[in-house]
Amino acid sequence: MDEFDRKILRVLQDEASVTMAELADRVGLSQTPCWRRVKALEESGVIERRAVLLSAEKLGFSVHVLAHIRLRQHDEETLDLFEDTVRAHPEIVECFVMSGEHDYIVRVLARSIDHYEQFLRKVLLHLPGVAHVDSGFALKKVKLTTYVPV
Repeated sequence: MDEFDRKILRVLQDEASVTMAELADRVGLSQTPCWRRVKALEESGVIERRAVLLSAEKLGFSVHVLAHIRLRQHDEETLDLFEDTVRAHPEIVECFVMSGEHDYIVRVLARSIDHYEQFLRKVLLHLPGVAHVDSGFALKKVKLTTYVPV
């Protein structure tokens, strides 16, 4: 990956809908070599997909919850079932396997504290293998980005 590739990635992270002509102009290439580079970045998996970023708050999801989850057992079947079930719930927008005291951390978007409480009672506590959920509420968003520093 060279500086042209990094420039392409920076522009696309900022504006995924930029035309190929605009992209080529911004990074200092002609259209065909720029297009080839974008295709190579897509085929190699560096560019996973392009997306539209929505405002959770403007759509009514003003509560961000980080829930630390501990499982009762750690057999492969339980872990796979837990992860598959998490993927099926759109309110869970991020999930990471953790080292340390907790097995997973999930970020949940909720419309209110009451909405989260219902989600906790009806979903999180019933995920496969869950022994304990420790929830923390974000008080203020300081930084939330999808950018990768290239």
